[in-house]
Amino acid sequence: MKNAIVSWSGGKDSCQATYLAMQQGYAISYIANMVSKKYNRVGFHGVKDTVIADQADAIGIPLWQGKTMGFAYEKELQAHLKKKAKDVNTLVFGDIFLEDCLAMAKRVSNGVGLSLLEPLWGEKPEEVLQNFIKAGFKAVIVSTQGNLLEKEWVGRTINKSFLSDIQKRKDVDPCGENGEYHSLVIDGPIFKKRIEITKSAKIFRDGYWFLDIQEYRLASKSN
Repeated sequence: MKNAIVSWSGGKDSCQATYLAMQQGYAISYIANMVSKKYNRVGFHGVKDTVIADQADAIGIPLWQGKTMGFAYEKELQAHLKKKAKDVNTLVFGDIFLEDCLAMAKRVSNGVGLSLLEPLWGEKPEEVLQNFIKAGFKAVIVSTQGNLLEKEWVGRTINKSFLSDIQKRKDVDPCGENGEYHSLVIDGPIFKKRIEITKSAKIFRDGYWFLDIQEYRLASKSN
């Protein structure tokens, strides 16, 4: 049996990597998420740890959540994963083309003695985003680099309209692989429930726009 743990941000790439791993016959034992020790939020995404916990509940896969100070993220992630490495044989990441990220994923997987699976690696960003939308996933933009994507991009749903608009921005990777934007997946084929955001606010901090999710609920897929 191929059992895996996923390095999970709550965003579209880690979610799609999970989906593809499942299609390849992997059983996802855990999704591993790291949040800021100071703020209890996912770094760069700005999403609260409690939202990620409820997202995991909506999917139905156990969440393995740890803390990070940020400056030692790689070592902290590796130490966190080691606690569950005995239960799995594969580590899944959602990298697309950044060599530095792939190199880190290899170091982490080697450090915990797991095989590395990168289902999105080498795919064209436009196709990755297209496939995410075609599969029926829904995500919202929760943060952007303010000098590249302005306030109105925050809170947008990733759909065909978003794909069309983001492709017009020649200074932005369609998948935001360089950190231009980050997302939160709220529904899709691996979700047993969907997340409905009912109250939020757009906040500008340290050059970034964030969607502060203040109220939400988990809703039945039949509604």
